[in-house]
Amino acid sequence: MQTQSSAPERLNYGKTFLIGTGFFASSLLWSLYNSFVPLVLGDFIASTAVIGMIMTIDNIFGVVFQPLFGSLSDNTRTRFGKRVPYIMVAAPLCALLFMFIPSMKSLIPLMLLVIVFNFGMSVWRAPIVALMPDLTPSRHWSKANGVINLMGGMASIVAFLIGGKIANSFGRQATFIMGSTVMLIAVIVLFVFVKEKDNRIRNLRGELQAREKAADKPKSALSLNAFKALPHEQKRNLLLILLAIFFWFCGYNAVETFFTTFAVQHLGVAEGSAAMLLAFFSVSFVAFAIPSGFIATRIGRRRAIMIGLIGLTAVFIPINLVMNITAIRVLLLIGGFFWAMININSLPMVLEIGQKDGLGTYTGYYYLFSFSAAIASPILFGLIRDLTDSFTSLFIYAPVAFAAALVCILLFRDPKKTEA
Repeated sequence: MQTQSSAPERLNYGKTFLIGTGFFASSLLWSLYNSFVPLVLGDFIASTAVIGMIMTIDNIFGVVFQPLFGSLSDNTRTRFGKRVPYIMVAAPLCALLFMFIPSMKSLIPLMLLVIVFNFGMSVWRAPIVALMPDLTPSRHWSKANGVINLMGGMASIVAFLIGGKIANSFGRQATFIMGSTVMLIAVIVLFVFVKEKDNRIRNLRGELQAREKAADKPKSALSLNAFKALPHEQKRNLLLILLAIFFWFCGYNAVETFFTTFAVQHLGVAEGSAAMLLAFFSVSFVAFAIPSGFIATRIGRRRAIMIGLIGLTAVFIPINLVMNITAIRVLLLIGGFFWAMININSLPMVLEIGQKDGLGTYTGYYYLFSFSAAIASPILFGLIRDLTDSFTSLFIYAPVAFAAALVCILLFRDPKKTEA
């Protein structure tokens, strides 16, 4: 009896890694997409600004469609589960479309392919992310999200290192084929080894009762209904955490987009070396993805995020003053740890406010605000840079954004239930 009752207390790392194969494949495809599609578009379009606008389609679709399909998956009932059908249909389609992107011989077919690909990725992104909290007890969400993000970070490293080598040796087309193949393998692994319905019944015994209570309420794909149904205190908390997510992604996306330009113009390094500087941040993030989940389990997600925001602000402010490559590498290594403290624990903090039968909807809320920041921040900082005529303002803009996020987290009131 004791063994039976204690089993659910442990995080099933094997199952979590299997769930993470979908996120690994998605992250791999996005890393390859962001690296190589601008080059493909450059074969047909001379304007960098136009290429940049096309590259925001994924973020725009993320804002528009991911909350919708996250909410739809909450209300989907099939013998395969509620998330898996979206993954099984959309992911293989995206793999097929991705493979043919570099093969297009004219702009119009290429644009149609890119648009349909971005829509397809929006269909299954929220369901694949919601699959983890569906199959994991809430007390383990931070640790499980650490595993998922570890795999996402590894996917980015694989995309840049292996994808780059394949492109150099066999051409651009081979890299796209590699990404599509990994996507198809991930879908097969998920379908064979992750039984959504069985696990949901075993881990979430109270779901049937929750559905019975919700049966009398009208169902809707409009994810705003879930927000309206929240009690006032939870509604306030959700708005604060979503605003915090928006602000810290504003800071992060500006640095991600413009750091290499800053390094080239102000540190005098080559473009490749500038990009490699950011690898210090990414490697540190991957290394601390799982530990940050354990830290949050011990001290609470809110405190972990506060530490991350204070630390990341403290890391970025001195970069304008240091202007030394070695020192900046050290600062970026430290910054990756603090970013892991923030990023790993933010989605679980949003999901904890919602209900078990609405995890896809709340995942959609998360991506609505994070993708909105990805659209707005490069434009906003671009205006600031034009006014200041210097990329050093990047390390004033980003700390201000992180400070704004910290204010939101400070105003957040801890729920009565245990946070971690």
